[in-house]
Amino acid sequence: MPVQEKALETFKFLVVDDSEFARRALIKVLSHIGGTLAGEAVSGQDAVQKYKNLRPDLVFMDITMPGMEGIDALDAIMHEDRAARVVMVSSLGHNDLVKDALKKGAKHFITKPVQNVPMAEIVRFVLSH
Repeated sequence: MPVQEKALETFKFLVVDDSEFARRALIKVLSHIGGTLAGEAVSGQDAVQKYKNLRPDLVFMDITMPGMEGIDALDAIMHEDRAARVVMVSSLGHNDLVKDALKKGAKHFITKPVQNVPMAEIVRFVLSH
């Protein structure tokens, strides 16, 4: 079993995924490493509106969703706030989508299922940059 990571300072996060199961899994891991849930969104449109209202420290955005895709929502959030910290999340490993998300301002990319220790390292990295 891996050594327990030291808890991060509290950070507010928004989880965006059309799958309730995926949102619950992310919330559990992020809460475990010191995060506080600011809100949840089930679509890209919902994510953009919630970002404007909640101004979380971090956004974890599914890359593929019905309606407005995660990359389009990322683009809209970055247009609203160039300092936004968005981490793209997907079970897909499409290099082109990852490259596009990073070009549009995503700070990192993770694949499902997420785990505590790698997630803590990613959160620490994104918050410090």
